[in-house]
This record gives sequence, C-alpha cells and structure tokens, in this order.
Amino acid sequence: MFGKRLAELRNKKGISQYELADRLQFTRAQLANYEQGTREPDFQTLVTLADYFEVSLDDLLGRTNNVAKTTNEYNNVAFFGEEKENLTDEEAEYLKENLLLLRKYKTKWNHSNMT
Repeated sequence: MFGKRLAELRNKKGISQYELADRLQFTRAQLANYEQGTREPDFQTLVTLADYFEVSLDDLLGRTNNVAKTTNEYNNVAFFGEEKENLTDEEAEYLKENLLLLRKYKTKWNHSNMT
C-alpha cells in the first residue's frame, strides 16, 4: 500500500520520480523500487517523505485515507508578528523545499555531533 500511496502523492503534486529524487536527494531507482513495492524505506526516509508531502506517516503508509494538503492551504503566513502576507504557490513551494533541506541538514548535523 505504501508504494501505491507514494505514487499517488507524487502524481498529485505533478512531479516525476526524477524531480522528487532530486528534491529529496534520493535516486530515481530508489523511488521506483518503493513505488513498485520491491524495496522498503527506512524510518528516516518515511519521515522525509511524509514531511515533503505534508501528510502523516499513517497517511503515507496507507493506514488512513486523509486527503493530502496542498500548498494553497498554506498560502497565508505570518512572519514574526508582522502582517499576514499571501504567498503564491511558487513561493510556498520554495519555502517548503528550503525547510525540508534545513531539516535534513539539521538531522545530519545532530547525528554527526552525537558520534
């Protein structure tokens, strides 16, 4: 069920396996194997995918069937107490991608400092 849900979320976002792999620093083959059910992701990969698609792990794994949120639902944002500003879909996507990169580097940094 995970592979089917992953493909569904990716297609809903309108991106190819190559684009998703590039954005999340995976290989296209890795994503294809997940979608085909021939490979299982580790926990951190699941978290990364759930964060990217803005769904719960239960949604990603197909345990629940909640509709994934779209960037349109996140286009109002307030910055440090300032007035709300409407973001375009492109701006919201840009911010989301940068947040994912920040989280990824933070995780790597935390792991490297633990050893």
